[in-house]
Amino acid sequence: MPATVRRETAQGLPSPTPKQSFCDNVLAVNHNTSAGTRKGLIVQMFTMQPIGFVKSPYQNRNDVPRGLGAKHDAEGVLEILLEFEPGLMDIEGFSHLFVIWVFERSGGCELLASPPSDNRQHGVFATRSPMRPNPIGLTVVELMRRDGPRLHVRGIDMLEGTPILDIKPYLSSIAPELLRRGWLAEAEARSAK
Repeated sequence: MPATVRRETAQGLPSPTPKQSFCDNVLAVNHNTSAGTRKGLIVQMFTMQPIGFVKSPYQNRNDVPRGLGAKHDAEGVLEILLEFEPGLMDIEGFSHLFVIWVFERSGGCELLASPPSDNRQHGVFATRSPMRPNPIGLTVVELMRRDGPRLHVRGIDMLEGTPILDIKPYLSSIAPELLRRGWLAEAEARSAK
């Protein structure tokens, strides 16, 4: 079943107080109405279903390597549901994949994050924090082999049972020397001193 999109405008949501954040209103909208607005901002609700689930060595969030120098070389399996197996045709030709998944255990959102690799706060969209307005994760994994609907991969940073929303081949036309690492490069330089 494809994702469905419903656009509506719900009236009457209060502006956040100084102690509230946009995330508080989004969570309230998501839990209390089918769609909503905050002073004219249209909130779209999407219904998605997993195409599979992750088999991971990590059982809880604290098990996943984080911070400067964290290595993501754990092996795992992307177990794709049988009805989606035809969508895997020709995937074996790619060395790396983008995996789009759900932080289903994140427990809310915060627009400012304090990553383990820095002692300063950053906007959530400049981090990989799981506390996001839309709890979507993105991981690049190395495809080691395919076994029917199971993709054996290296580079897992998701928890056991994490729902997978989509898989795409990793393609990039950006030369490595053109990529910038933002605040992370500054944090790495500070920690090297």
